[in-house]
Amino acid sequence: MTCETSVGQAASNPVRPRWRHAADEQRDISTNGDVAVTSAAAQPRLAPEDDLGAYRAPLGPMAAATLRLSAIFWPVVFAGDCALTVMMGVNPLLLLGQKLMLYGLAALLTSGMALLLFRVRHLPFSWKAAACALLAVAGAPLFALIDYGTNRFCAESKAAAFDPVNFGYALLYGGAIYLGWSSLFVAMLYSFDVIDRERRLAAAREAALAAQMRALRYQVNPHFLFNTLNSIGGLIEEGAGARAERMVQSLSRFLRATLALDPMQDVPLAHELALQAEYLEIERERFIDRMVLKIDVPEEIGGALVPSLILQPLIENALKHGVGAKTGAVEILLTARRVDDRLRVSIENDMPAEDEAVAQPGAGIGQRNVAARIKARFQDAASFDAGCAGAGRYRASLDLPLRFA
Repeated sequence: MTCETSVGQAASNPVRPRWRHAADEQRDISTNGDVAVTSAAAQPRLAPEDDLGAYRAPLGPMAAATLRLSAIFWPVVFAGDCALTVMMGVNPLLLLGQKLMLYGLAALLTSGMALLLFRVRHLPFSWKAAACALLAVAGAPLFALIDYGTNRFCAESKAAAFDPVNFGYALLYGGAIYLGWSSLFVAMLYSFDVIDRERRLAAAREAALAAQMRALRYQVNPHFLFNTLNSIGGLIEEGAGARAERMVQSLSRFLRATLALDPMQDVPLAHELALQAEYLEIERERFIDRMVLKIDVPEEIGGALVPSLILQPLIENALKHGVGAKTGAVEILLTARRVDDRLRVSIENDMPAEDEAVAQPGAGIGQRNVAARIKARFQDAASFDAGCAGAGRYRASLDLPLRFA
């Protein structure tokens, strides 16, 4: 058997909710475990993002909605035309056949317009507005030609003369009709977009909340608290009051920051590292002679946004199955790099030699939680992988879209 543990691809884009991020202290951990604190500027609230993906309304409901739109729009236009005919003192029944043919053929043209507008639905609003205008300009002469043709077909004299004035009126009237129809169709597309984003955002919120609660269970479970409090008691009995005080303060800060954190919050990477530094500070007091912490994160990507607490299960996994399972000094290395428009974060740790032949024990639950969160958050725009990184080394890696405040 190999050491590879495949967690698979995970995927978003960020509906597009108001994802928020917090600012906190940025901490750097040296190779001997010391924590240096530097201030980080408060970050503004994020505007709505698009990385939850463009709208994906199925074609069936879209086609049905388009038919309903046409079934309402064209009878209204027909009724308005008949009303204008009455106001002009003409019996609308005399023109009933010609009007039915005119608007029936004109309605068929909107099916092609609908297809074109559906294909450009991902473009910015200004482009879609321009597309509506172009379709109205292109449809106006077709409408005028249909009007002229149906007039000749229904007229008693098939050789009726061409009237430029009537053709011009039909040109303007047709352009206005098609502009109105295409604008309504774009508004309908937007309504489908909003509904789809709300549905997917609700699913992402539910998944993120459930994932965070599982993460909190990892952080604040009875076993963790028992070990921490037991270590504090042992330090007090040994007379190491300073170390016990540091451990209590770290535990307090960690619990306060964790329990107050918004489950739907995106945070800068520096803030996420600062939160994990509190957790690692607690564990460092327990494994003071055996845990070597290294964090290699360039300052320029400290503001990159990541889901809150996304690193917690991975760091706890490295501690439990690295430091907790191996004798002697154990190195835990956390790195982050910018690769084009991607953010790549990895956590690597030493592991017992006997675990190289099998998947790392206990890796499944925490890693599945991480994979589920980034799948709900980013859909196909992110991935998570874990497995052996060499002899006696284990690595878990996140590949996320690079986003800044």
